[in-house]
Amino acid sequence: MDNYYPRLRDLREDRDLTQTQVADFLGMKQPQYCRYEKGLRDVPTDVLIRLARYYGTSTDYILGLTNNLSPYR
Repeated sequence: MDNYYPRLRDLREDRDLTQTQVADFLGMKQPQYCRYEKGLRDVPTDVLIRLARYYGTSTDYILGLTNNLSPYR
């Protein structure tokens, strides 16, 4: 599997969001979220699901298993 961490950053930047804004949505501090984007920590499954819903995509897209940005029906 490819390194999926850059997708987190790309999704955030495409929406002109800051790490702090995403971290606030997830109920965590910015440094913790930053570790996810840098690949220093694995993203827990529950956080991954919340991010997919937040960005309107699928967990498979975030994980790099598909290049289809659209969520599953």
